[in-house]
Amino acid sequence: MSDGPFAELSGVTRTYGGVAVLEDVSLAVRPGVTAVIGPNGSGKSTLLGVLAGAVDPTDGRVRYVGPAVDRAIGYLPQRVPFREEFTARETLAFYARLAGDDPDESLERVGLSDAADRRVGALSGGMRRLLGIAQATVGDPPLVVLDEPASGLDPGMCERAFRTAADASGADTAVVVSSHDLDLVDEHADRVVVLDRGRVVAAGPRDRLCSDRGVDDVAGLYRAVVAGDAVGADEGVREERSAVHVTGVSER
Repeated sequence: MSDGPFAELSGVTRTYGGVAVLEDVSLAVRPGVTAVIGPNGSGKSTLLGVLAGAVDPTDGRVRYVGPAVDRAIGYLPQRVPFREEFTARETLAFYARLAGDDPDESLERVGLSDAADRRVGALSGGMRRLLGIAQATVGDPPLVVLDEPASGLDPGMCERAFRTAADASGADTAVVVSSHDLDLVDEHADRVVVLDRGRVVAAGPRDRLCSDRGVDDVAGLYRAVVAGDAVGADEGVREERSAVHVTGVSER
């Protein structure tokens, strides 16, 4: 498999009411797991929506290449409008048929086999989030984008959600997730993208970013590039804004 990009964002800006939520973002989306982190309001959900094809950029363009050209893209937004009266299996059955997949296998991947016949309205918040991940990954799409897959979950469910996302990635699959849990990002992400006020302030392989800034983990990286307390942080930010490689995803 090639390490070439599955999607490319070039000069993407998104404004709402004249306010730029994303500003001049250029990314190459590659296989593996990338975590998008940043303060509240930094543009994470908007970036993931653009990658997923759910949000149109105000300026700039998104181009899909490689396996992403002809395949459906998996997308989990922060809020999924499930039909409360459907069972977990019924919820996935329609998408599984379209993708030639088995809904029971999708449920098994996220640990929901025992809840297959339970109605969505009776599922816990964590189980609904796992069901959303199952829906986004049904049919093994080459690109999967998950917006806060562990949001509102207890620690055990958070770990399961992230582990499921990581398991979905591979040589032929790119997964991008947004998260505030920097410990889980440290454990599961291959690459990290840090957003601040709509701009990419750091992006690249997790270990390299930490090493370049003399920090031990993603929490230290976050403090360095958002708070600017690492030696040479400004120079690194300028360099990486011009050449960013991101693991991620898109849906059209």
